[in-house]
Amino acid sequence: MTVAIMFQGTGSDVGKSLLVAGIARALSNRGLKVRPFKPQNMSNNAAVTPCGGEIGRAQALQAKACRVETSTDMNPVLLKPQTDMGSQVIVQGKIWGNTNTGNYWTRRHELMPTVLESFHRLADEADIVLVEGAGSPAEVNLRSGDIANMGFAIAAQVPVILIGDIDRGGVIASIVGTGELLQQEEKDLVRGVIINKFRGDLSLFKSGVSIIEEKSGFSSLGVVPYFKDARKLPDEDAVSVQSGVSIGNSAGEKDTIRIVVPLISRISNFDDFDPLIAEEDVELTFIHPGDVIPAETDLVILPGSKATIGDLEFFRAQGWDIDLLAHVRRGGQVLGICGGYQMLGTLISDPQGIEGEVALIPGLELLPVTTVLTGNKKLTEVKGHDITSGETITGYEMHVGVTEIDETQANDISPMLSIGQREEGVQLSTGQVSGCYLHGLFVSDSYRAAFLNRIKKREASALSFEKEVDVTLDALAQHMEEHVDLDKLLLIAGYK
Repeated sequence: MTVAIMFQGTGSDVGKSLLVAGIARALSNRGLKVRPFKPQNMSNNAAVTPCGGEIGRAQALQAKACRVETSTDMNPVLLKPQTDMGSQVIVQGKIWGNTNTGNYWTRRHELMPTVLESFHRLADEADIVLVEGAGSPAEVNLRSGDIANMGFAIAAQVPVILIGDIDRGGVIASIVGTGELLQQEEKDLVRGVIINKFRGDLSLFKSGVSIIEEKSGFSSLGVVPYFKDARKLPDEDAVSVQSGVSIGNSAGEKDTIRIVVPLISRISNFDDFDPLIAEEDVELTFIHPGDVIPAETDLVILPGSKATIGDLEFFRAQGWDIDLLAHVRRGGQVLGICGGYQMLGTLISDPQGIEGEVALIPGLELLPVTTVLTGNKKLTEVKGHDITSGETITGYEMHVGVTEIDETQANDISPMLSIGQREEGVQLSTGQVSGCYLHGLFVSDSYRAAFLNRIKKREASALSFEKEVDVTLDALAQHMEEHVDLDKLLLIAGYK
């Protein structure tokens, strides 16, 4: 018998990913072999697995919560938006194709056998599988061919827990209304509800819980207070980035290191910045479209992008290219990561139309490199060292494109990193502008300290980022133990 339980939300961003991570760590702490699973995900924030595939970042965090390595089976279908109407489709870690919105929704049912194959492989090695839905099962206009919510739950015969977000208001209506929109076969699978992100006195919502149970017919498994340390964990959804401006602990202080990240339209792998945000003397600001890069900025980081050429055009449309040149003239530093690295070069070409249309576009001309986008995608975990400081770095590459250095300017540049027997990235001899393909390089505590020290001399930080994430997951697990009836949850899942 397959032991599994699925968490579906009354809407997007109700906290499903975080709840699953917390419950996964809590059950792992009890000694169970737990595996996370999300049939279909949509995110440009992805992680590379040891086998060279990619999955959503939330499932990578959940795997860490389970204390296991990532696997492409944990997220067999990943949609990576490239435009408002089109996405790259990743199936079991590899590119399946590019598709527009309408085409995918009419074909997604073809992927159900693959989704179930991955699910059953995980179930065979686990005591329990925690399944996360996507969006809401109440989006009945998308019911036909669904593989992400009730379509999967019915196919796999997995019981469902419905998650409602009280922080956004209307939680009673959202839970009761979702139940009303479900077909009877779907409703029969819903075995309980969890109310998430509660603020204040829990006793004040007792009557609300009773109303939900009476009107929906779903029993409550708990009311979960808002978890304030959620910001310390990697976030999968760009919505959370777009809704904030400045993040950090030192705004306005003299010794603050001020970092700016332009919020390009298809930003990817923005968890690259989490270790920087965690530093007490760093203030990291996501600059929104229409805003300017502040004159007092120490470092501008051009982030990864799922559509480099489109985002470079978007960057210029905001006037950020002019701001960036002014920043450099003032002596400010610039770092490009992956797509941002490609943008800093002199030329980007897409002769095969990898990103949609055949294109050739000048870069920002801050580094003497040119990039040709190709159909082959590089997905690999790497380890090496920073050439300037000698500090060890770890991370992963996830990109299309080949970047070549203009050797006529070799005297003005040097490699940024050394990975195995090869050099990676480029930096000006002044150290003012640099770029590389490596995501996750700031996770390395010693490298991060050396990098920040080049911007401003500072005392060594005591932050151990990965340990901080692990400690936060344990705190989240305890939060779940206190506020969710995990014994009842295990019974519903079929665990004996």
